[in-house]
Amino acid sequence: MKIVKLLFVGIILMACDRLPDIRSNARMAYHFDEPATLWEESFPLGNGRIGLMPDGGIEKENIVLNEISMWSGSKQQTDNPAAQKSLGRIRELLFAGRNDEAQELMYDTFVCYGDGSGRGSGANKPYGSYQLLGNLILDFTYDAADDAQVSDYRRELDLEQALATLSFRKGKTEYSREVFTSFANDVAVIRLKVNNGRKLQCQIGMNRPERYAVKAGNSELEMRGRLYEGDAYKTKEQLEREEAMRNRTNNSDSIPAAEQKTVPGAEDGQGVRYASRIQVVLPNGGEVKAFNDTTLIVEEASEIILLVGMATDYFGKAVDAQIDSLLTAAASKSYETLKEEHIRAYQELYHRIAVHFGRNAQKEALPMNKRLEAFQNDKNDPSLLALYYQFGRYLLISSTRPGLLPPNLQGLWCNTIHTPWNGDYHLNINLQMNLWPAETGNLSELHLPLIEWTKQQVESGRQTAKAFYNARGWVTHILGNVWEFTAPGEHPSWGATNTSAAWLCEHLYTHYLFTLDTAYLRDVYPVMRESALFFVDMLVEDPRSHYLVTAPTTSPENAYVMPNGKKVSVCAGSTMDNQILRELFSNTIQAARLLKTDEELVQTLAAYQARLMPTTIGPDGRIMEWLEPYEEAEPHHRHVSHLYGLYPANEISPERTPDLAAAARKTLEARGDESTGWSMGWKVNFWARLHDGEHAYKLMADLLRPSLRKDMDMKHGGGTYPNLFCAHPPFQIDGNFGGCAGIAEMLVQSHNGYIEFLPALPTAWKNGEFKGLCVQGAGEVHAQWGDGELLHAGLKVKKDGTFRIKMPESMPVLEVLLNGKAVSCPIVDGMIVMDLHAADELAVNMRKDN
Repeated sequence: MKIVKLLFVGIILMACDRLPDIRSNARMAYHFDEPATLWEESFPLGNGRIGLMPDGGIEKENIVLNEISMWSGSKQQTDNPAAQKSLGRIRELLFAGRNDEAQELMYDTFVCYGDGSGRGSGANKPYGSYQLLGNLILDFTYDAADDAQVSDYRRELDLEQALATLSFRKGKTEYSREVFTSFANDVAVIRLKVNNGRKLQCQIGMNRPERYAVKAGNSELEMRGRLYEGDAYKTKEQLEREEAMRNRTNNSDSIPAAEQKTVPGAEDGQGVRYASRIQVVLPNGGEVKAFNDTTLIVEEASEIILLVGMATDYFGKAVDAQIDSLLTAAASKSYETLKEEHIRAYQELYHRIAVHFGRNAQKEALPMNKRLEAFQNDKNDPSLLALYYQFGRYLLISSTRPGLLPPNLQGLWCNTIHTPWNGDYHLNINLQMNLWPAETGNLSELHLPLIEWTKQQVESGRQTAKAFYNARGWVTHILGNVWEFTAPGEHPSWGATNTSAAWLCEHLYTHYLFTLDTAYLRDVYPVMRESALFFVDMLVEDPRSHYLVTAPTTSPENAYVMPNGKKVSVCAGSTMDNQILRELFSNTIQAARLLKTDEELVQTLAAYQARLMPTTIGPDGRIMEWLEPYEEAEPHHRHVSHLYGLYPANEISPERTPDLAAAARKTLEARGDESTGWSMGWKVNFWARLHDGEHAYKLMADLLRPSLRKDMDMKHGGGTYPNLFCAHPPFQIDGNFGGCAGIAEMLVQSHNGYIEFLPALPTAWKNGEFKGLCVQGAGEVHAQWGDGELLHAGLKVKKDGTFRIKMPESMPVLEVLLNGKAVSCPIVDGMIVMDLHAADELAVNMRKDN
C-alpha cells in the first residue's frame, strides 16, 4: 500500500548547532620531508597523455617520463585452427563431469596461437608491453659556500593545481622547483630557482634501459628510438622457421649469416617510434651548452625552465612534427602564463566536485608516509579519506583524455621496460575498475577513451568469435592491449574467461544512463548488439540442468576441487557469466526499445535470458560461485566474481532481493577482508551497496595500510604506498579507482531507479558535505549532514526526466525549493517524486520534528 504525505512548505530555520563545521576545509595536497628513496614515493603528474614522476633528489633528481602510447609489440595473428575443432569435445567432457580432462584438452588446443602475453612478460614478444619513455636526470653542483646541511626540506603534490613543488635550504640559500604536465599546452614544464644571489649549475641528461639514442645541441637535448614490434606480420611459415632456429644450438656458426641479427639498437625494428626533447629557457640569464654528445650543462643561472615535449607515432602522426609544434607554442609563453593556463584547464575538470568530512590539523601536518602509519593506530583523520577520493579523481584526470587511450594497469605511470603484467588491459575486472569513478565523479567524458577502445576491439573480436567458436558477433577474453588482442590467453585456467566484451558493454550502457545521450546510444548500440549475438550463438544447453551455459568458461582466476581431488578452473557456466549476460541482454533490450529497432532480437534475447540459471544460494547460505556446489580451492580468493550482481551490476539489492543480499553478506564474510589492494577496493563497493558504512569504512582503512612491498603477492599484502599508489602488490592503479568509486558509493547511490543520499555513511564521517557527484538520469547532486543525519540535499538536472529521491526513514520537517521557490509535493512510499526539466535545481532542507 502506498503511503502518501503532503509536505507543508514554510520557511524552516535549521538549528545552527547541527550544521557541520566546514568553515575551514583541508587542502587537497600531501607532502614529504625527504626525497623519494623508491619510485612509489615519487609524485605522479600527468595530463592524460604525458606523465612525469619526480623523486625530489637534492644532488641528483630522477624524473621518470611517460607517454600513454609507449607500447612495444604490434598486431598479430592469434587464430588457433585447433580450437574450433576441439570445442565440441571440450563441451562433452564438461557435461560428463570430466572437467579436468576438458581443461587438459584446452591447454593443448583452445589457446591463442603464439606466445600470447608471455605470461605477463611480453615486452619482447608480439603482445608487447607498456613501457617508460625514459628518465630525465638533473645532476646539480652547488656553490661551495652552500656546502651546508639541508634543512626545511618539503616536497608537495597539490591536487587542486596538479602541481608538484619542492623547496629546501642549504645554509641561508633557498632552492625551489615546480613541475607540472600542462593540460593546456601538452608539454611538461619544470622550473628550478635559487635565491640569495646564488646561481644554479646543472647537468641535464636522458636515458632508458634500451633502444634509445641521445643527442645534445646548444640548448636542446633529444632522445629518440623505436620499440620492438614483434612478429605480427610474418607468415606462419616464417614463424615456424624462426622457432626452429631458436631451438638450435646457441652456436651462431650454425645459423646462416644472412639470418643473424644484431642486438637491437635505437632505431632497429618496425615498432612504435618515440622521442622526447628538452628545451632549456633561461629567463634571467646564464649559459646553456652541450657538455658532451649526450648531456647539456647550465651554469650561472638563477632560474632554469625546462620544456619537455614527448610523442610517439602510435596514432599515425609524425613524432618530430608533434614535438616541434608543442615546444614552439610553449616557448612563446612566459612561465607564469604556462602555469596559469595549465591550472585553469585542469581545474575545469577537478573543481566539479568538492568532498569534506572534517579536519584533524595535527594529522594533516604529517608527511604522507607518517600520516598513513598514524591512521592505522588512530582513525581520527577524516580529511585523509576526502583526500584519497580526490586523489582517485586526480589520477583519472591525469591518466586519460578523450581521443587517447584508457588508463592501463598502472594508469599512465611506469618506470620499467617490463611493466608488471605488461601494464596491459586486464578485462576480468581491472580495466573496468579503472573507470568506475568516471560517471559518479563528474568526469563522464573521461569514460570515452574506454568506450572508443572497446569499439576498436570489435573487428578483431569478430574474427576471434568465428575462429574459436564459429559464432557471430564479437568476443574478447581476459587480455587486452593496444594491438586489438581478443583471443583466449595462453593459459586456460585464467585465459578462458569469455564475457569480457559483455562487461565492457556494461560501461557503454552505464555512460548512457548517466548522460541520456540518445545520439551516443545509437553509436554504441551495434557494439552491444554484436556482443549479445555472440552469446546467442555461443550459449549451449547443459543436458544435466537444461540451462543455457557458457562452455567452456571460468569464474575469473579461481579454481575449485573436483570429487577426485584435482583443482580445476575450467567449467560449464559460472555465476558471474550469468549475471553479466542477464545484464547484457537486459541493457541491449532496453537500448533497442529506446532506439525502436531489432524487435526480433529483443524477443530472442528475452528468451535466452530466461534460460540462464538464476543467482543461487548454496546449502551454506552463500552465493554459489559456480553452477554446481564445488568446494573452493582457495576460500579467500581475491576475486569475488559471483557478486558482480551486487556491484557493479544491480541484480542484488537489500531492498529488492533481501535474501540474495543476505547471502552476499555471508559470502563476503567468508571471503574475508584482507586481500590484494584492488580486491579490497572492490569490497568497499560491495559493502556500500549492502548499506554497511562501518564495514565499507573498515575496508577503506585496510586499503590505506602502509606498504613498501614490490614483490607479486596474489593473496595478501594489499595496501597503499607512500605516494598513495595502491599496492597489489606491486603497484596497480585499479585499487585507487576502486576505493575512489567506493567512497562515492557510500555517499550517494542511484542504481535502483532513485537517488539515495548517504546510504552507507560511517560514524567516522559524523559531519560533512559533498558537491557535484553525479547520478543516473543526468543529474548532479550535493548534500550536507551533521551528527550523522542528512540536513540538506540538492539536485541539478541536465536532461528532462522524472526523479525520485528517497527520504530518511525518520520523517523530517521539510522545505522543498524548486529553482529557489517553495513548492509542495507528495512523498510516496518514502520518496519525493518530481518531473523536472533541464537546468532545474531542486533543494530539500530538513530537520527533526521536535
